Amino acid sequence: MHEIELKFQVPVAQRQALRRALATSKAQILRLQAQYFDTPDRRLAAAHVSLRLRQEGEAWVQTLKCPGENRWTRLEHEVPRAAEGAEPRLDLSLHAGTPAGDRLTRALGNQADRLEVVYATDVQRTRRVIMGPELQAEVALDVGEIRAGNARREVHEIEFELQSGTVTALVALATRWVERHGLWLDVISKAERGQQLVRGAGSVAPVHAEPVVLKNPKSPDAALRQMVAACLAHLLPNAGEVAGGAAQPEHLHQARVALRRLRTALRIYGDWSPAVDAEWTPALATLFGQMGAARDRDALEADLLPALRAAGAPLAELPAEAATDTDVAETLRAPSSTHLWLALMAFANAAPAQDQAVSGDVRTLAAKRLQRLHRQLARDAKAYAGLEDEQRHRARRRLKRLRYSIEFTASLFRGKKVQRYLEELKPAQDALGEYNDLVVAEHAFGQLVSEQPQAWFALGWLAAQRAELLHASQRRLAKWAKAPGYW
Repeated sequence: MHEIELKFQVPVAQRQALRRALATSKAQILRLQAQYFDTPDRRLAAAHVSLRLRQEGEAWVQTLKCPGENRWTRLEHEVPRAAEGAEPRLDLSLHAGTPAGDRLTRALGNQADRLEVVYATDVQRTRRVIMGPELQAEVALDVGEIRAGNARREVHEIEFELQSGTVTALVALATRWVERHGLWLDVISKAERGQQLVRGAGSVAPVHAEPVVLKNPKSPDAALRQMVAACLAHLLPNAGEVAGGAAQPEHLHQARVALRRLRTALRIYGDWSPAVDAEWTPALATLFGQMGAARDRDALEADLLPALRAAGAPLAELPAEAATDTDVAETLRAPSSTHLWLALMAFANAAPAQDQAVSGDVRTLAAKRLQRLHRQLARDAKAYAGLEDEQRHRARRRLKRLRYSIEFTASLFRGKKVQRYLEELKPAQDALGEYNDLVVAEHAFGQLVSEQPQAWFALGWLAAQRAELLHASQRRLAKWAKAPGYW
């Protein structure tokens, strides 16, 4: 069975009001106590599989969950257990012959006999079923904790699980509660939070982009929805950790990379679906800016600034960023951000529109888009030496868009040819990135000289590097432009 659910965190100030709204006369209140199992070497965690025994009031249930096609669907197999007054023993044979059971077998290998309890949950669930014209959904508020040894993590979250109807209707229901109670989306499961406690980590690991594999797209519309789903799988876990206020810098970096990829998918292939909302693009651009454009300078700390310090610069620090992590977290907790995520999730999960905005073979259409991007950049390459810095930065952005556009559709073409093309593209992208880092640094130190004359040393050193980096970026871009397209 595939489980589709939307999970949200509840702001402290809204918790009492939300509980009152949910705990009507039709609501059921139940204590849920669960034990989660894994091997000593954490094989299930590595495979993103969760296996639990849970006491639900007087009943016991054994549940196996595996990843679905995206972050809001899961493959689930649930079996009621007869306890006869005592806690039942874990029985893996109950999942045999099911898709989830097959994944469990692969994940465990020969370590099935080494399963042990690694963490537990204890929550009070308030739940009720909400009916609508196209919907039956269970809404459940969980309040309690996750325990791993002496470590504890509070749980206060609400889930909207689709029992029947459409994901669009489920999103519409959740959207009303988001607006009323200021909920913010969190796609990290209790199982992932439990593993986080086991590791003693302050947050779950940052999520990086996975290769996009378009699964037999029968239309351009279907292909675009798969691209958006892939971007959301990259974006939502990282954005959720930033919103929670305990993220590592890499979470924010990956969230911004995912936003760039999502904006590229909509910019290059967005006309493939009539269901694309024109408001998404400016909303994503605004959000990207609010998340801190200064974080594009992260590479400076790794390469350019250490070299500046080694040269003996009396001032080799960039000014503090205007936006704080708290500002970014508040932005991602805002209802406007959650509404945007929900709208994109509904789009990614919905069936393609019957009236296609663009028709034709997806591979052929993608080839035309890639060829157009390649030609545009080839023109930039010829003129690069004479461009202004802002125009060179635009060429760098175009090169990134080309790379992401290739990655979205790579599965439609011969893998080796795609890989060779990307290998030619990477040195050019790196060189343009290094030159852009220098321009960013020049601008930053230029703002300091009126109050801190020591910054003149940095500006002089950067000016000496400019000609070399400009030549390198021009040369590598020109070399790339000669590479034949694989399409």
